[in-house]
Amino acid sequence: MVEMDQIDRKILRELARNARVRNVQLAECVNLSPSACLRRVVELEKTGVIRGYGVRTDPEQTGRGFAVYVMVGLSSHSKAAQEGFERAMSITPEVAECHNIAGACEDLLRVECASLADYKRFHTEVLGTRSHVNAITSYIVMGSPKDVRALSCTDLQDRRGPAGL
Repeated sequence: MVEMDQIDRKILRELARNARVRNVQLAECVNLSPSACLRRVVELEKTGVIRGYGVRTDPEQTGRGFAVYVMVGLSSHSKAAQEGFERAMSITPEVAECHNIAGACEDLLRVECASLADYKRFHTEVLGTRSHVNAITSYIVMGSPKDVRALSCTDLQDRRGPAGL
């Protein structure tokens, strides 16, 4: 684990909020000179604290507005069964996240698709055909009062100004 101070944490919070912020603005937010701020960002990247930068999309606009968390139980607890399942999920477009977990089931998936009908197809034709899958429990997302992956109004205001234009 890399040792970080309050300034590093502040840099990470600002970059998480807006990864496209200019270094001069970031430096101002964290009370550093631009050169000192850039050195810290480069160090956070070099040490792997910052692993990359991404784009947040609107799930409805991209046909992924129907989200389901799926707990998957495997009938075989072998390394081969686990690795085979994880490999299959890593190349399945509907699976946004796959986590190996401790508890009643082996894996927790976040599945994103366009509709309930699309999820039913995924449930039946993808999960239902995987060997070793013996339990599937689905939790349909009905709302997301906090989702740091979603584009927020604050982000739009930051980019377009206070009037949202």
